[in-house]
Amino acid sequence: MAKVELKQPIVDEIAGFLKDAKGAVLVDYRGLTVEQDTQLRKQLREAGVVYKVYKNTLIKRAIAGTEFEALSAELDGPTAIAISADDATAPARILYNFGKTAEALELKSGVVEGTYYDAKGISLIATIPSRDELLAKFLGSIQSPVTNFARVIKQIAEKQEEVA
Repeated sequence: MAKVELKQPIVDEIAGFLKDAKGAVLVDYRGLTVEQDTQLRKQLREAGVVYKVYKNTLIKRAIAGTEFEALSAELDGPTAIAISADDATAPARILYNFGKTAEALELKSGVVEGTYYDAKGISLIATIPSRDELLAKFLGSIQSPVTNFARVIKQIAEKQEEVA
């Protein structure tokens, strides 16, 4: 078997992860301890994010012709890729927050909802709350005036009962 034939299943695996992905982030993981890497992988797995280390040439082949092709410029040196099919900002958010405690982890670039971002852009994307958090804040802001109005009406009704 030729080397290309041996590597094709790996390229297909990467392409499969990226097929329905909403977001992908490249990181340089050099300098992480085994314990730190284990913690990082656990956090990503719990969020439904695929985190793998592949050869750069295999990633380049898998992203060729896709919306993730812009990432190929950052594929030099040791690179890990984090891919999410559910929450577009989850890989960036988790990696960014983990990087605060583990300085060795360096964000390279990423693609979120089809748009390429460099390291600074990914860091900015990481500060955006998740969709669930935004929905909760929105519902809370809608519910607050209604709740306050209901309290005022109840207090008025109680005062009228006391007078009567």
